[in-house]
Amino acid sequence: MIELRELHSNDEIAFRNANDEFNAHNPDFEFAFRFDCNTFTDYVQRVNGWSKGIDIGAFVPNTYLVAFLDKKVIGRVSLRHELNANLLKEGGYVGYGIVPSERRKGYAKEVLRLTLPFAKSLGLNKILLTCNDDNVGSWRTIEANGGTLQDKLYEPGMRVARRRYWIDLESK
Repeated sequence: MIELRELHSNDEIAFRNANDEFNAHNPDFEFAFRFDCNTFTDYVQRVNGWSKGIDIGAFVPNTYLVAFLDKKVIGRVSLRHELNANLLKEGGYVGYGIVPSERRKGYAKEVLRLTLPFAKSLGLNKILLTCNDDNVGSWRTIEANGGTLQDKLYEPGMRVARRRYWIDLESK
């Protein structure tokens, strides 16, 4: 059973293993945002402070959650509390990633499902999620969780169109 929760100081080994796996297989995907603290405890305080607007820099307030299967970190979620102009076009309220060794096992679908109550607890009635048009796994995950396609945006310089979905949280 997957557990989705905030990061704790005693999660260091499992978290570093997940981050290392991401860096090895998906160097363009930032699994651990701003992972440049002196100690892991400092990092945990940093990411858990983001939900309160502490030390967010260019971010918007967000809740950083990690997904565990047994004692292994299999993914992470960044749940944004609000959208800026950029997130409205690409990014949306939820950004998530599953470690490469755990993909294609249905975990993304479950992690997103577990994220919805967190979003609802923030007072959000609906959330925007985006993904590349060629990321079939991601758009199937969003649709399996009730996502309704609003549109596909294609802007100059983009490799592929960006799908934008809304999930209504009123029925969740």
